[in-house]
Amino acid sequence: MTKKSAKEQKLCNYEDLPIEVLTPAEMGRADSITIETGTAGYDLMVAAGRAVADKAMTFRATRILVLAGPGNNGGDGLVAARMLAEAGRTVRVALLGHPEKLSGDAATAYSDYTGALHSDPVETLDPDQAGQFDIESDLIIDALFGAGLTRGLAGGLAELAERANQADVPILAVDLPSGVDGATGEIAGQAFNAQCTVTFFRLKPGHLLYPGRAHCGETHLAQIGIAEPVLRELEIGCLLNTRSLWQSDFPRIAGDAHKYTRGHALVVSGPWVNTGAARLAARAALRSGAGLVTVAADTEAARVHATHLTAIMIRDCNGAADISTILEDARFKAVAIGPAAGLGEKTCNKVMACLGSEASVVLDADALMSFAEDPAELFQAIRARSAPVILTPHAGEFTRLFPDCTGGGKLRRAGEAVARSGATVVFKGPDTVVADPTGQRSVGVNAPPWLATAGSGDVLAGIIAGLLAQGMSAFQAASAAVWMHGQAATAYGPGLTADDLPDQLPAILRSFCILDD
Repeated sequence: MTKKSAKEQKLCNYEDLPIEVLTPAEMGRADSITIETGTAGYDLMVAAGRAVADKAMTFRATRILVLAGPGNNGGDGLVAARMLAEAGRTVRVALLGHPEKLSGDAATAYSDYTGALHSDPVETLDPDQAGQFDIESDLIIDALFGAGLTRGLAGGLAELAERANQADVPILAVDLPSGVDGATGEIAGQAFNAQCTVTFFRLKPGHLLYPGRAHCGETHLAQIGIAEPVLRELEIGCLLNTRSLWQSDFPRIAGDAHKYTRGHALVVSGPWVNTGAARLAARAALRSGAGLVTVAADTEAARVHATHLTAIMIRDCNGAADISTILEDARFKAVAIGPAAGLGEKTCNKVMACLGSEASVVLDADALMSFAEDPAELFQAIRARSAPVILTPHAGEFTRLFPDCTGGGKLRRAGEAVARSGATVVFKGPDTVVADPTGQRSVGVNAPPWLATAGSGDVLAGIIAGLLAQGMSAFQAASAAVWMHGQAATAYGPGLTADDLPDQLPAILRSFCILDD
């Protein structure tokens, strides 16, 4: 297995993995509960080390360097080193710090490695001189810190990581590449860039959130003896956004369905020179299963839409008052506003008219940025209503709307935005986070890089509106839409434009049952 750059690294099949995502603290609690109920901590370490050794064997490396830290991550590495030596590999172990300072299970792992089964000496890795350490090998196993490190690699260890990353040697990370914050995915300085990561029981946020995710390579999840019921003892704050998360709540089509039972969505258009974004959103809403979709547009824009739209209806709408009148019809279940709506007071007034209705509301793009200078009025209106509101900012829009909500990682920032706004927040990106007022969080993992194209966000807003119109809850609709959006882009492949996305949705819907028996 040869070394690859971060851009070339293969991602694992996340659809096959459990949806629960544990922070390092939650993982530590899962370990503790398991040990308290009778499983020896060293048994967990041996199982973890065996998983690492098994994966290392697939590299077909004969000379293996294990960089072992002073804690349990280093203990996992020492167990793997012993098993690899038993299998006939030439193993060097470099221990960070002094062996006499090891304690607990890590000390046991050290004793087992240096015992009768393997007599080669353990080398000392001096953190100050680590940059000059001899890393000559066919495979480097990074068992220094794993997911528990919250500070960046510094000094000699940072130099060591940089040298390892530049060497033509694959890196296998234990739990998480050292230097990546397991709770946030952030990197303060340098981190190991692994071709493969073996983690245990459940994924951590650092495996899913950028930039950390780009350093993990192909991530493998190993079960090491922690029982599933342990999850009931934890307050899990993050979920993997795969189909398993929301499929049971996805709208099912009854045999006696008609168009109004399948939901009516409204999309508010911008001026006549900027109508394309609204059409993208409207087509996406219809393709996602809504029974009817209407575009509300001023007279000039309506004429433009009329030359393009067939299955999508058009309503004359020349201001906020007209939107209020349209939405008096309770059959409108969801409304999306923002794609190329225009910046300024006129859009603000239209947004407030939408929020004054009983419909679920998706606020995207210009609907958000029109309030960027003073969002207090927007947030107050959101909190005053009972129907859900979903905000869909990308990173730049998020920073403008929540300028002092910085640091602590994307999950924390999204949660703070929810607390301030009262809305469900879709914090877009290659690792889109959906966060809602009940504390639920999901992380999207299936967005290919070619999804970064003009208009793709308009399509996402439309999918969300279409699912809301069919009765999904805000969190489930947003999470499902993010997954469908990424899946549509993956299905089309490179060369994708936003126009291509809606037409990929029917095949995606066919991939799972949506008919009501």
